[in-house]
Amino acid sequence: MNHGLAAGLHSDMDFDLNDDTLHEECGVFGIYGHPEAATITALGLHALQHRGQEATGIVSFDGHRFHSERQLGLVGDTFSDPTVIRQLTGHSAIGHVRYATTGETMLRNVQPLFAELTGGGFAVAHNGNLTNGLTLRRELVREGAIYQSTSDTEVILHLVARSRKKRFADRFIDALLQLEGAYSFVGLTNKKLVGARDPLGIRPLVLGKLDGHYILASETCALDIIGAQFVRDIENGEVLIIDENGIESIKPFGSQPMRPCIFEYIYFARPDSIVHGRSVYEVRKKMGAQLALEAPAEADVVVPVPDSGVPAAIGYARACDIPYELGIIRNHYVGRTFIQPTQSVRELGVRMKHSANRGAVAGKSIVLVDDSIVRGTTSMKIVQMMRDAGAREVHFRIASPPITHPDYYGIDTPEREKLLAANHTIEEMRAIIGADSLAFLSVDGIYRACGYQGRDPLMPQFADHCFTGDYPTPLTDNKGDAPRQAALLAEAG
Repeated sequence: MNHGLAAGLHSDMDFDLNDDTLHEECGVFGIYGHPEAATITALGLHALQHRGQEATGIVSFDGHRFHSERQLGLVGDTFSDPTVIRQLTGHSAIGHVRYATTGETMLRNVQPLFAELTGGGFAVAHNGNLTNGLTLRRELVREGAIYQSTSDTEVILHLVARSRKKRFADRFIDALLQLEGAYSFVGLTNKKLVGARDPLGIRPLVLGKLDGHYILASETCALDIIGAQFVRDIENGEVLIIDENGIESIKPFGSQPMRPCIFEYIYFARPDSIVHGRSVYEVRKKMGAQLALEAPAEADVVVPVPDSGVPAAIGYARACDIPYELGIIRNHYVGRTFIQPTQSVRELGVRMKHSANRGAVAGKSIVLVDDSIVRGTTSMKIVQMMRDAGAREVHFRIASPPITHPDYYGIDTPEREKLLAANHTIEEMRAIIGADSLAFLSVDGIYRACGYQGRDPLMPQFADHCFTGDYPTPLTDNKGDAPRQAALLAEAG
């Protein structure tokens, strides 16, 4: 065992089980022409809360003025107050839930962002990350642009403002053509609701309809909560313009193969969402079943790591015909601001949110099923928790391949040197986390769970770069050069 690394990992144990996960991206929602636009948007954001818990905002338009409410914290903290909703008047609105991948967590970075442009106001919300956002920002600032935030989303406002096209749709497209990376945008003008998805469809966006009024949202679960009808997925590289005349669909990027982010199926999307025609819940169960075929274990029970490991654990247990037990109980009612004044109390912090179900694991050989391993700190804590509860053996099974490369498209992953799988063999990882055995789902296996025969190396069906290093777009801000990235970030301030 690498005792130096293990000691370093143990020194970071003042965390809960969620601190070593891949953090959510962001969620967007928009509705056009509905008399209760802000209320419906708030409900849609509630359903998308899993995509970002740092901040939320809504911008509405009443035919004369734009109204905005943006706050740090959860959707319910801001929009459960009826007086706030009443101030967001109008028949159209867009909203956003945020987890920061670029830009600090501060009020000026909370979306939707808004600017007064030639022809009227424009509000925009963004899910994803622009891999040339910092480069574009530096160029725009040199030309005199004045930024109000450190978010890459603000780039789109400046590019639209500087476009010399006459029609708003053309100015918006003119801006999109300068972007690289992953994005789903929803925007609101004084006449239109607009939506756009990046040329490869890395980030999700769907179209719905409620009482004849069109909706844009990151996931179908946001449609379900308001009783809206799912119409279709927005296509990769598609721009939608929604106004009183209906929908205009524009495809300015030409035809390209779609490569949506595989992590929507593994972790990000809510289990009850449908992504590109596939039930996320069913896909996750199939990942677990495929994992059981590839890496079976002789054990008494299968235990999920809640909550993200639950569907895969169900699939694994069924495929192996091993009983499924809730060996870890999650407390959903622990707030984020619990005071931990001493190291001794911090060491106990993990037990506040997750506790071992001793009766389900004591004296047994168990299979722990989780969705991923990032730094490995969480996995160490979970294994130790099971051993402390009396588990005889702990076999760890991961329902995704080893994460060996960072993401630059809206997932908050650590640098490569902090990714456990990027720096250690499977056996080294097993020793570090303290499991009796460790196995991951193969890259081909994850494709099979999604209905393919395996990964086509010449034309992959997903953005799977975290496992393969095959980045589907240019990485202008990075180019494998950490000093360049640091310098650009410093300029962004």
